[in-house]
Amino acid sequence: MKQFVLVLSAVAAFAGLPSFALAADAHTTAAAKKLLEVMDARKTMVASFAEMEKAMPVMMRSQAASMIQNDAGLSAAQKQEALAKVDKVLPGVAQALNQLFRDPTLVDEMMAEMVPMYADNFTVAEIDQLTAFYATPVGRKMMTLMPKLSAESVALSQKIVLPRVGKLMQQAMQDIQKQ
Repeated sequence: MKQFVLVLSAVAAFAGLPSFALAADAHTTAAAKKLLEVMDARKTMVASFAEMEKAMPVMMRSQAASMIQNDAGLSAAQKQEALAKVDKVLPGVAQALNQLFRDPTLVDEMMAEMVPMYADNFTVAEIDQLTAFYATPVGRKMMTLMPKLSAESVALSQKIVLPRVGKLMQQAMQDIQKQ
């Protein structure tokens, strides 16, 4: 179960966005708000969360199964039992994640944090250039595809990075057991 919680934490870390809430001037803040509006960031975020809802249970199951299968300290029967426990717990976790992703206050909080993030990392001129780009057809296409691209990126991370992390964690657990 501890491994399952660890997997959930790792997946959540991939999904999170940092917040850099430093003071920005009113012009930069206004430009950042306009950029997010032109980017249709709220709609994109809701769509991204919907993609995450679909992908997370499969990713969590896959990672948990990988960790269980790679645990040399478990017998075949113990591995089967552990997988059965994961399969029993996973629907409840998936339902809780779905509720989390559908909470409108989550989007409100993310939007509120994104304004200073953009304002603190870009000048007004740069934000104006980004706004102009996202107002173009290719910019709009980029934002339309962003949830799909993000979901595919997470899937790639799941496929490439997380198995390596799982192997490192398995080795660490074996090292701990030797001590």
